[in-house]
Amino acid sequence: MKLLEKIFRTHDNSPLRLIRDLLWTILLVNYEILRSIYKWFIPNERKDIRGEVVLITGTGHGIGREMALRFARLGAKVVCVDINPQSNEETYNMITSELGYAFKYVCDVTDRTAVMALAEKVRKDVGDVDILVNNAGIMPCKPFLQQTEQEIRLLMDINVNANMWLIQAFLPAMVERNHGHIVAMSSIAGLMGLQNLVPYCGSKYAVRGIMEALAIELRCEPRDTSGIKFTTVCPYIVNTGLCKKPRIRFQSLMKVVEPEDAADIIVDAVLRDSLEITVPSIFYYAIRFAYRLIPFTAAAIIINFFDSGLEAHDD
Repeated sequence: MKLLEKIFRTHDNSPLRLIRDLLWTILLVNYEILRSIYKWFIPNERKDIRGEVVLITGTGHGIGREMALRFARLGAKVVCVDINPQSNEETYNMITSELGYAFKYVCDVTDRTAVMALAEKVRKDVGDVDILVNNAGIMPCKPFLQQTEQEIRLLMDINVNANMWLIQAFLPAMVERNHGHIVAMSSIAGLMGLQNLVPYCGSKYAVRGIMEALAIELRCEPRDTSGIKFTTVCPYIVNTGLCKKPRIRFQSLMKVVEPEDAADIIVDAVLRDSLEITVPSIFYYAIRFAYRLIPFTAAAIIINFFDSGLEAHDD
């Protein structure tokens, strides 16, 4: 595939070359579409991660804690990272009492210097990270004009910048070994705009953009990077404590997801090298295609009909 991309990037724009490249591009596009459809019905086999190092941020509670437990049960060396030492210790103890193998670190992931120091310490203590899960995040929920500069800056630092610092810290070793997996937590709010979540939506759209651009950039890398995988996760409302006042018109159809169920879906997606998923998975095509193929005004009417989102609240 890299050879084909190099051929396409040549500066030969002769008519015959353009026709050949166009036909070949159409063939490849259709092949990838058919392959994606095939994988929807017959997904990849789950890969074996026994002995691999899985670093997860935000392991002190919620989805982060549940993912840590599940990766540990699969035989991975789980590195628990959180800014709260007490809750992170609880997760660490839960893993070690059940399985006996985990590591814990306290780190402010918004501090790039601290993240680089963490990467060096993990490398010495545990080894190179095979799977990086950027899970830490916050979600202020109030009208945009009521959100303060401090709240918005903190949100962007945690939800966006921390992702980039951690990727910069751990990706180089993955590239050197041509082996690794980066997982990022976006959101349904990273696929569609929602009331009371303007900065949050912006941060989660950004996460998807970072992951997509990074995957494209690595395809252009001279070295073989085919062994590095990416998974972007877009959860619906999850019962982690961040969503304090969910508003759901059709409770049976769009009920709040429990952290345990979300973690099951996410870990399965990572093991199958899925590129992007929603939680629950049924929302993926409904939002990516139906929502994006109609005019914005029509989509807004549909959003109003389902009346699903979050009420404003003070933290």
